[in-house]
Amino acid sequence: MRAMSDVLDDLSRYPDLEAPNLHAVDATDRLVLDEAATALADAADGGVVVIGDRYGALTLGVIARHGVIGVRTHQDRLTGERALHANAARLGLTGFTSHALDASLVAGARLVLLQLPRSLDALDEVAALVAEHADPGVVVVAGGRLKHMTTAMNDVLARHLGTVEARLARQKSRVLVASHPRPAAERPHRRWPEHAEHRDLGITVCAHGGAFAGTAVDIGTRALLAHLDAVPHTTGSAVDLGCGTGVLAVALARLRPGLGITATDESAAAVASARATVEANGVADRVTVVRADAAGALPDASVDLVLLNPPFHVGAAVHAGVARALFADAARVLRPGGELWAVWNSHLRYRPSLESVVGPTRQLGRDPKFTVTVSTRRDAPGAGRDRSRASIPGEAARDAATHDAEGSA
Repeated sequence: MRAMSDVLDDLSRYPDLEAPNLHAVDATDRLVLDEAATALADAADGGVVVIGDRYGALTLGVIARHGVIGVRTHQDRLTGERALHANAARLGLTGFTSHALDASLVAGARLVLLQLPRSLDALDEVAALVAEHADPGVVVVAGGRLKHMTTAMNDVLARHLGTVEARLARQKSRVLVASHPRPAAERPHRRWPEHAEHRDLGITVCAHGGAFAGTAVDIGTRALLAHLDAVPHTTGSAVDLGCGTGVLAVALARLRPGLGITATDESAAAVASARATVEANGVADRVTVVRADAAGALPDASVDLVLLNPPFHVGAAVHAGVARALFADAARVLRPGGELWAVWNSHLRYRPSLESVVGPTRQLGRDPKFTVTVSTRRDAPGAGRDRSRASIPGEAARDAATHDAEGSA
């Protein structure tokens, strides 16, 4: 059996982005494992659950240090899930299974190790599941970075668990220990997924706790929606890349009923939310929602249209490479002459990257916050040829620095 410190020292973020400011393990991982050590020493196989493990530090730390097997894990990001499995295979560790965020994940659990999510709604959904389905003697050890923690997290946990204790901080991290699930009559009514009707858009949005923007429609998506009726494609196939709660996919399905649409996202919460949104708006016959890294297994040159509102950060770190990787995968799946319709923060100046990775790019709209562009896939075989460079740190930023005329149409 490997020592825990060896496991943590050997972990990689692969297949996620690698960069000097991006790490596979942080002080919170180590603190959670240390605070849970006594409980883990007595833990029965199958009784431990890990939620929010970024790259495998908690799951593999439990297995390597304490020999516990039957660990159930849930990671919202698909890249994190793949990193856990890749790290385990490389280090020769087994004894865990990956699960959706549902009752089967926590049923009968005696110990839950949790990386605190930034979203209070995401924490509420986790705490509700634990209180309803875990063993009555369950203990939750939840850790986070001090700069991202608030006393509201204690309050959220306390809605569902009767005892919440904050432990001493270490290396700018802190652990909250919660136990004693409240009786059903004392807990809030079940609320996930939530639903909200947006009458101005004619769309009902459904969202689980971890979905970006929740049941709201973020202003970037609204900026792209304002131009969507100009989409020329009436038949063929389209992809909502990084679909979130599925608003763009639903709007496109209504505007262009002849299109077959695939909505993809690597977030499990986003995928569950998008599926609910698609069902609620009656377009499930035209929209398929898939959990995937970018465009996933879609074949090369198979799509006529891609819609994209890309993220501009990885966790808490701003990193242009994530958007460039999405541009590259859009280029990969687009047929020659196909179009990428994208919205992005104007200050990020992505147009040089779009020109380089996808093809000729024209501007549909721009304001101080957002720019909307259409990029046409080149006919040349070399289009999207630098996909492998998408993860090179700083590449997109260097591209942007060479192009100062972004405001021109």
